[in-house]
Amino acid sequence: MTRGVETDRFHPGPARPPRDRPVLLYVGRVAPEKNIEAFLRLPLAAKKVVVGDGPALARLRRAHPEVTFHGTLTGTALAQAYRAADAFVFPSCTDTFGMVLVEAMACGLPIAAHDVPGPRDIVTLPELGALDADLGRAVARALAAPGDAAARHAHARAGYCWDRVADTFHAHCAELMG
Repeated sequence: MTRGVETDRFHPGPARPPRDRPVLLYVGRVAPEKNIEAFLRLPLAAKKVVVGDGPALARLRRAHPEVTFHGTLTGTALAQAYRAADAFVFPSCTDTFGMVLVEAMACGLPIAAHDVPGPRDIVTLPELGALDADLGRAVARALAAPGDAAARHAHARAGYCWDRVADTFHAHCAELMG
């Protein structure tokens, strides 16, 4: 069972013209096990944005002054941060399920991640993003992913909206109760 995403809050924003440099977003706990340094060290012509807090935040801020760090955001502010980005980067190699992946997808972002369990269960179609052992290659492929924000949002809504999650939960309960 997964948690659901509020697709009324997490949805794509209005279309905007292409930018000279894409905006790449990470959202989550800022800690060594999240492998954020792998994202921040990528030699990309892109603006990198980190949303979140944690024990590695101060060190990463000092080491990467070129990166925009927002700290923790919630609700509408978090949804706006997703909508302001061009792609979502998920550098963790150990998370089994990242709710942030579903939130990003609901906001229409293509996802770039390592090809590991967790992301592999969510990024199931090329239009949803790219998985690769090389995170930089995953980012390039995600930015060029087919499809559009509306299709990614529809995919998130079909699989992860609260109504769908509740229906799945009820079906499992009914099965267990015979």
